[in-house]
Parts: sequence; structure tokens; C-alpha cells
Amino acid sequence: MPPAMTQISDPKIAFAYLRPACVLLTRQPTLDNVERLHSQLKEVDDATLQQLQDYILFPLRFVLKTPGSKEKNGLVQVTVEAMSHVLERTCVPSWETLRELVSELCMCVCCHTDVGKPAHTSEELKLSVLRCLDALLHAAYGDIFFKLFEPTMLPGLGATVSLLLSLAEKEKCREIQTAALKCLLILTLKCDCGQDHLVASSEERRAVGGTMASFLPGVTTTMTRMITGDLRQGHLVTVCAIKVWSSSVGLVLEDVQLQTSDCHQAVAADLGRIGQLMVLRSESWVKCTSEKLSVLLKKIISCTSAHRHWRVRLQTVELADCLLRRCERSLGECVGLLLEALVGAVNDEESRVKERCEGALRDMSVRNQTSSNSQTFTDVLSENLHALCTSLPRLMRTSDDQKKLFVLNIFLGYLKLLGPLVSVVLNSAAHLERISKALMQVLELDVNDVRIVEERNLGTAIEAGTSDFSFAHTQRKHFLLFTDDKIFSVLMEICRTLGYHGNIYLLSDHFLDLYRQSQSYRKQAAMVLNQLVRGAAGHSVVTAGVGPSTCLEDLTAVVQMVLDEYMSVNNWQLLTTAQDRERDPRDQQPLSSVRLLSISDSGAGPLQVLPSSTSSSSCSLLQLNSNIWQLCLQLEGVSCCAQALGVDFRPLLMTSLYPILEKAGEETLLVSQAALSCMWDVARACRYQTLTEMINLNCDYLLNDVSLNLQRLSLHPEAPRVLTVMLVHSDHSLLPLVGDIVQDVLTALDLSYERTAPLFCCVLLALMKALARWFPSAPRPTPSRAPPPPSPLDQFDVRQFLLEYQKQKALAEGCWEEGDDDQDVEIPPPSDLPPDEDDDGDKKGELPLHLSVTKDVMERCVHLLSDPDLRVRLKVLDVLELCVCLLSEKEDELLPMVHRCWPALLQRLTADDPLAILRAFRVLCTLGDTCGDFLRRRVSKEILPKLSSSLQHQAPVSARAGPVYTHTLAYKLQLAVLQGLGSLCQRLDLGEAELEQVCETCLPYLSCRQPAGLQDACLSVFRILARLDPDLVWFILNEIHCPTSYDPPHPDLLPVELSGAGRPRDEFSDNVAKLLSEELS
Repeated sequence: MPPAMTQISDPKIAFAYLRPACVLLTRQPTLDNVERLHSQLKEVDDATLQQLQDYILFPLRFVLKTPGSKEKNGLVQVTVEAMSHVLERTCVPSWETLRELVSELCMCVCCHTDVGKPAHTSEELKLSVLRCLDALLHAAYGDIFFKLFEPTMLPGLGATVSLLLSLAEKEKCREIQTAALKCLLILTLKCDCGQDHLVASSEERRAVGGTMASFLPGVTTTMTRMITGDLRQGHLVTVCAIKVWSSSVGLVLEDVQLQTSDCHQAVAADLGRIGQLMVLRSESWVKCTSEKLSVLLKKIISCTSAHRHWRVRLQTVELADCLLRRCERSLGECVGLLLEALVGAVNDEESRVKERCEGALRDMSVRNQTSSNSQTFTDVLSENLHALCTSLPRLMRTSDDQKKLFVLNIFLGYLKLLGPLVSVVLNSAAHLERISKALMQVLELDVNDVRIVEERNLGTAIEAGTSDFSFAHTQRKHFLLFTDDKIFSVLMEICRTLGYHGNIYLLSDHFLDLYRQSQSYRKQAAMVLNQLVRGAAGHSVVTAGVGPSTCLEDLTAVVQMVLDEYMSVNNWQLLTTAQDRERDPRDQQPLSSVRLLSISDSGAGPLQVLPSSTSSSSCSLLQLNSNIWQLCLQLEGVSCCAQALGVDFRPLLMTSLYPILEKAGEETLLVSQAALSCMWDVARACRYQTLTEMINLNCDYLLNDVSLNLQRLSLHPEAPRVLTVMLVHSDHSLLPLVGDIVQDVLTALDLSYERTAPLFCCVLLALMKALARWFPSAPRPTPSRAPPPPSPLDQFDVRQFLLEYQKQKALAEGCWEEGDDDQDVEIPPPSDLPPDEDDDGDKKGELPLHLSVTKDVMERCVHLLSDPDLRVRLKVLDVLELCVCLLSEKEDELLPMVHRCWPALLQRLTADDPLAILRAFRVLCTLGDTCGDFLRRRVSKEILPKLSSSLQHQAPVSARAGPVYTHTLAYKLQLAVLQGLGSLCQRLDLGEAELEQVCETCLPYLSCRQPAGLQDACLSVFRILARLDPDLVWFILNEIHCPTSYDPPHPDLLPVELSGAGRPRDEFSDNVAKLLSEELS
């Protein structure tokens, strides 16, 4: 790297060095001569350039004045760049030089017929001129610079300002726009570059402000058009335009300037026509200007306050802060708009904008507290809040989501700015009424979705959330007036801020009155009340160092009042289903017998939607949806109350936990999920680690209420649901306490099972699931018949094989020699038996409590398996399956119960709805796992033939069906039977005849025309059968397709001829070959 060249510091040497180039340029103003001079200027230091400034600028200015040079854009551009090099490194001490240079530079780019408009020159030339003008204005001495704003300079300065405004607005190049705007910032004493600037005195600012007042209309209107113009111009241009607008208005309408008498003096008479250009900043002019600026300011704020780029929003905050700090009195018409812009950025998503806004609001609050008009400031805030609440519903209906979010941020900002004074403002009935009605209209829910009422809870939602807090589910709310979740978050923060700073008694009474009085406002009032309680406790509220205005005693009283209203009978026992199924068991079935889906008796029957045979409830769909959402919001309210009180909420569990558990067992999915989320929130607030801990520690009064309500089931049909939820979320320690209640349930079921079976089956299913979870049974070993190890062909003994075959044939015919088998049988003498075995065999120990309960439940299943209601039968089959699993460890108790259940189970397997057949087959597979020997004969004689017939009958249908068939119930039934058939044969240890029947039944499903799922299930059956009887399976498969030939091991033996040998490839070939190669090779 070469060493840096030393610059010339001696003026004499520099003059001698630069003189030839300057003389040559004067004689021959060419591009090369300008570039030569420019390169030599770089070799002279700044101090020397300052001394030779006039000499160096003379030839450059001469080039600009030379006729014809304007047509040569390249020559003018390099000349201006050379001048910029000099001006950036020197100062301009001469007023004449400054004035003439400004004029000459403007003439380079302006139109000759109208000096206020730019000429059609290159963008490079315009950019170079603007940069040179920027350097010139920075290089001017302070007293020289302020001479530009003398009244005699108004025409020339006006032309310069007009030219800069035209360049900033009309040009498409962003660099030209920003350069022109920076020059305007210098003229308004608001340059934001990194250089040092002279600080203007008050007299100098007054003089500049008086002159710039003449240009204020043009500057503000042009900047407004740029700010609200095309977004494609980029955020940097918009930011600079906002700065010019702010600095111009802040300079001309500064309160300090307008308070002096100089601003109101008449224009000097000796100025002549120039005096007509001067503006007298009188009170009437200031008022009129303020009114006109308010129109422009409204456009600017509406466009920039919700701008997508954070720097534009930050500059809007700077504008509002600057004008409120410097022009609060003169811009009286604009104070509300400026305050609105500042308040709207309090909750900006960008932290830098938010912090700057908070700082500006703090400074403003301090200024108003120390000044005499603090009361006026509070009045302005309250009136603006009142006006905003008045227009809020209209704005929410007509604006887009971005505008809505901005308006709500303004609302929230007013509340934060008022702080503790919110309670004073809310003491005004007009303000409270306006705020509450605005919230009621904005928060109106959309309850038209049919899915709200039709989604049912099948128990999975309750059982899925048993492990941790993460399952807590919050259903997304849909509103009529907005869709953005950010808008809802701001609305909730508004409510919390009201609760934090306001009088909680006043607010809760007011919104509870709305809750009671108006059905249309009830859900909105609940949402507001929930957040008011949270806000009063200080949850999710930005405090800014100010504590909540509500003490614990007042908060507890409000919480109790809210809970009493929510959990009253009229508001808690709401209709949520199309029919009031559980209201009065004496008059109607607790669960309607009307089927939404009717399934034909044949296994391949399609689903058919049937109309309801009973008249639908008078309650409309909208009302049902409204009731569901009201319950969800009330459950959210219980969560908010628990979060507000924390551990102090525990005493209230005695009255609130039972209703929560009741809704957790609700049939409507939305309500059940909301209740489960509420349970987690309450447990966390009360410092319980799990739901199990909360229920176990409060189970005494819960079980007492359940026991009492079970005795009055017609009045309290929710009692079984509460018991169900307790069983799901508890552990084995609850079993001794719940034993008596289980007996009460079974007794009630015995007395009136026609009416109570649907209710209590859910309880029994939950009980059995809980027992299976608390007392898991040990896995049972899988019986298998291992085939003898294969012998190599070279060791095959034909003689021994024939002798063994002859012996087995004789045994099969009943011909055997006496004494052959007697030697192998040893019968122990009676004396070897323990003497007390017979006595103890008749004595049965007392069953454990969980097995005793299981046995009692299984006895009820015997009768309920034949219930006419399909849903009851399905639940009973689930209960029966769990009972079999639990009793599997006590075979002497299980087998008699299985014997009693068998006739009803056989009916479900052979002559029932396909859904019931599916469930019953699953029970049969479970029975095969637990008591296979006991069921072998029954299954082989009663079940297997019918299953085989059904599969064979349906095989052609599935082979011809298309892809939609896999979604039908018939397919699911086929798949379930095939998936369980192999393991069932293995567990029951069926004989050769039964296995052959199963093989013949499954053969059609090896066809490649069958659905892939059925083929895979059939392959699994053959794999299991191959382990049970490989010879049988090998022979049957080779009868279908024989991929290889088998030569006899001895010449005296005849060749083996199988039916599948020599057949062409068909639909069974691939699957048969796969089985033979995998399992039987």
C-alpha cells in the first residue's frame, strides 16, 4: 500500500500549483480542465483552501456563467462537484458570495421562464446542485446566513424555497427528494446532520420565523401531499417531510416568538412591493393559520400514526411532542389532534416508539402540573375521551383493522395518561355511560357459527388435560366489528386499566346492572367484568409506578358479588343443546332416543341421516350459541376472580368448585373446554400442583353435594357429571370415599334404568377408566405353538417318517396297544395331596374394593347390553371391556360373569348395529386375551361361523368398491374383524378345523383388488396362523398359488402335485408369494 500523499499547506506553493489550472479553465471552460482543477484541489489542505477560496471559486463560477454551458450537463455537474469540494472544507465569510452562489446554483437547475420550477435536466446534475447548496448553507458564517432571511431577500429566498419544494415533490429519485428536504431543514434551523451548527438567538429565530411565515402555506401543503402520498416513495422521504413540516410550523408559530410585540409590528413602508410579501403574525392570522393547519394535521396523523414503518411512527411522535412543547398556545385548534397522535403511540409494538412516546407524555404531564392550566389539560383529556367513545362504534364499523387498532390505542393512551384521575372522570355519569355503551357495542360477539352448538364433548377433552397446565384451552372469539386479535388484546387492556385506576365498586355495579338488564349486552358485560377484576388486582397492567386503587377486602367483596351473579340458577343452568335432555327425567328420557345417524342392519349398510322424530326445542340456534358463549365467559370470569385473589380464593372453592366441575362434564365441547381451562387456572391461582391435588383436598364437600343431589336427580341432573369429572381427575385415594356413592348410583340404576341409564353409563365408564388407571393389570403371556425345527433334507429319514405317520393314523382310529402310553403317565397318589387343600379351596378371600366395585358394575352390564338405545349399548360395551381387564387377575370371579354376559354379547356380535358389532368384537378380543380356554368352544361354534359368513359375503363388495369405500362403516367393520381375528385364534388356541375355516374366510382378502388396509390386515392374520399351524397354511396357500416346484427327496416317491402349480399369475399371486417367502420358507 503506497504511503498517503502529503497535502500542500503553504498558500504560496498552493497558489503557484493551482494558478495554471485556474487560468486554463478561465480561457477554456472544458470538462477536462474542470476535472484537472478538481484533482489538484484534493492535494491542498483545508486551511490553504480557505485562504484561496475566492481565487479558486472564480473560474468555477465563470464556467457556470458562460453562455452555452447550461446545455452541457456534464460540464456543469463536474463544476458543481468541484465547488462542493471547496465549500465542504471552507467557510463563506462574504454575504455577496453567499447570495450570488445561491442564485447561481439555483439557476443551474431551474426553468428560465419560471425560476420556482425545475428544468428538464439530468437527475445527477440536480443531485449535485442540491448537495452543493447544502454545503454552501453549512459553510456560511452565522451572521451571513441570517441575512438570507432579511425582508429584502424574500423574492430570492421564495424562489429557492419553491424550487426546493418542487424538487422534493415532483422528482422520482429518492436521493434528490431527501437532499431537497435537507436543504429546507437547514432553512428552518432544524438540520439533523452530524456537523456543528450555530445556535440561533431569540432575535435571530424571530427574524427567521417572520420570514418563513410567508412560505408556511406552501411548505405545509406540499409536505402534507408528500406525507400522505405514494407509499412507494420510501419511509426515509416521509420521515424527512414530517421533519420539514414540524420544523416549519414550530419555527413560525412558536409561542415564545408570538408573545413579543415585535411580531405584531407593521411592515416597514420603505420595502415597497416586497412589503406585500411579508406576513404579520397577528392573533387573527395565528388563529386562522391554526384552523387551516388542523385540517392538514388530521390528514397527516391519520396516515402516519398507523404507518407500517416504525421510523415514520416515531417521527410522528416527535412532531406531536415538538408542537405541543413549543406551540401549545398558538395551535389551540390542533392540541387535541396532537395529543391524540401522542396517545395513540403509547402501545406501539416497536419499543423505541413506545419509549419515546412515554417520555413525551411524562414531560407533558410534568409541564401541565407545574403550570396554571393543569385543570384545563385534564378537561381536554376527558373531553377527548368522551368524544372518542362517542365515535368509537362508528369507527369500528367503517374503518379497517389497522385504523381500529390505532383508535383503540388512543383510547388506552388517554386512560394511561389520566392515570389515577380516571376515577374522577368516571364519576361523571355521562362519561361512564358513554364508555360502557361504546365497549358494549364494540365487543359484540358473532354467534352465528353452527359449529358452536354442534361440537360435542366425547370425554377426550376432559381426559386429555389430566397431566399439566399446558392443555388449558382458550377458544378464539369471533366478533362482529373486527377480526384482528391485537384489537381484542387492546380492548381487554382498556378494561384492565379501567379496573386498575377506577373505582371498582362503581364499575362493577354499573356493568353488573348492564349484565342483568340487557340480554344483548350480557356477554360483553361479562368480558368487561372479568378484566375489571383482573385489572383491580394489578394483573397484566402497566403500572408506571402507581399502585392499584383497590384493597384486598374490597376486591374480595367484588369477586364474591360477581361469582354470586354468574353462578345463580338463571345464569348458570342455561340450555346448550337442541333438546332439554336432562331437565326432567320423570317426563322424558335423559338422553333422547332420536338417532342422528341410522345404520342399516347389514354389515355393508351406508350411513343415513334421518330426521328427528321429536319436535325441536323452541330455543333457536342463535340463542343456544349465545348461551354457550355466556357460560364460557362466566367460566373465564371465575378464572379471573381466582387469579385476582390468588391463595385467598381457596375459601370460595366451597361454593364455586362444584359448579365448575359440573360444566367440565358438559356435553357441549366449548363449555367443557372452558371449564377445564378454568379448573387449571383456579388450581394454579390457589397454589395446587395438579387438578388431582385440588380435587382430593376438597373432595369431602364435593362428594357430600354429589350424594345429596343424586337423591334428587330430577332437580339436579348434573350430579353424575360432577362425579365423572372427579373420577377422571383424581387418584386411588378417592376410591374409599366414593365407594358408597357408587353403590347409590348402582341402586338408582337398578330402580329406574330406563330413565337413568344414559346418565349413569357415563359415570360407570369414567369409574372403570379410573380403576383401570389406578390399578393396572399385569400383561398376560401370549400362548403359541412353536413348530418343530426344520431338518435338512440330507438328514431326512423316510422310514422313520412313515412309521410315525402309521402310528399317528392308528391313534386317530382308536387302535393302540395297551401299555404303550401307560408307562408315560404318572398319577400321583392321593396321599401326595396336601391334607387341607379341599378345605381351603372352598374358602374365598374377600375381594379388594376395586374388584368388588368392578364385579358389581359388570353385573349391571348383563342387563344393559340389551338396552334399546344404541348409545347406551356402546357405552356398556366399553364398560364391559374395562371390567374384563380389571377382573382378569381373579379368574374365578371373571368366568361366571363372562358366562352370564355371553348371551347378550352374542346378540351384539351377530344381530346388532354395525357400530355395536365393532365395539362388541373388541370386547371379544379382550375376552380372548383373558379367558381364552373358557371361550374356545363358544367362539368356534357360535361366533366364528357368522363372522366367516359376514366376511365372505362382504369380500366381493370391497373388491369392486372405489377409494371412497375406505370411509364407510362396512369397511371399518371388515378391517376391525381382520385385525383382531388372528390374535383371537392365537389366544383361543383353536383347532385345525377352525383354523382352516379362518384361512378359507380370509383368502379373498389376499386379492390385490381389495383396499390396501384390508390386504395388510389379512396378511397379519396369515402370519399369526402360520405360527400356529404352518403345514395347514402352507398347503392352503400353495393350493392358490405355487411359486416353486417341489421334487421328492427319494426316487421311489411320487412327485408332489399342488393345485397352485403351473397357474398363471393372478390377483392373489403377490400376497401369497410374500407370505410363503416371509413365513414359510
